[in-house]
Amino acid sequence: MPNHRAERRASVLDPVERVSEVVFGLLMALAITGSLSVASAGREEVRTMMFAALGCNVAWGLVDGIMYLVQTLTERTRALSLVARVHATPGIEAAHALIADELPGEFGSDSDPAVLEALRQRLLALPEPSAMPRLRREDYAGAFGVFLLVVLSTFPVVIPFVFIDTLALALRVSHFVSVSMLFAGGWMLAQHSGGSRWMGGLALAAVGTALAVAIAALGG
Repeated sequence: MPNHRAERRASVLDPVERVSEVVFGLLMALAITGSLSVASAGREEVRTMMFAALGCNVAWGLVDGIMYLVQTLTERTRALSLVARVHATPGIEAAHALIADELPGEFGSDSDPAVLEALRQRLLALPEPSAMPRLRREDYAGAFGVFLLVVLSTFPVVIPFVFIDTLALALRVSHFVSVSMLFAGGWMLAQHSGGSRWMGGLALAAVGTALAVAIAALGG
């Protein structure tokens, strides 16, 4: 609905978005660190890997940030378009059908006519859009937040290589930190959704690890 995006953006990024961006950055960094050969890699290869991981996540953080703005503007345009269409639709049943189409999944098809009518009245109470939607300050803050999350998620993965000279040990520590972060992300998602936090943490740790292995096997 028209105010849904604004309400959901009250804290710039919701927990699902924050965890998703961190996991994305982690997987990209893990795909690059996983390419190191313990048997043959030297300090120069490690340094190259660290810069490659950071550069990759800077690039993808930029892409994700821009796509965040595109998504935000698209959803806002769609919401305002719904307001305009409801205002322009004379028949109550036709307006109900428009609103039901915008509701997720079974909520639309199974909505009570009284609920749809209440939503229609709420939409009619809003002024008709007179201009194209624009991006706001909080939207740019959200895009910057996306960028930062992807980039900053690189550092826990590569920092062990800065302080630990033994490559095999640095890899193990890096992987342990990454899996711990995946577990924490799953814990947060489960807490947000009301599910089992231990199950959520273990599930995301397992899925994230499997994805990292698959990404590395496919060439990153």
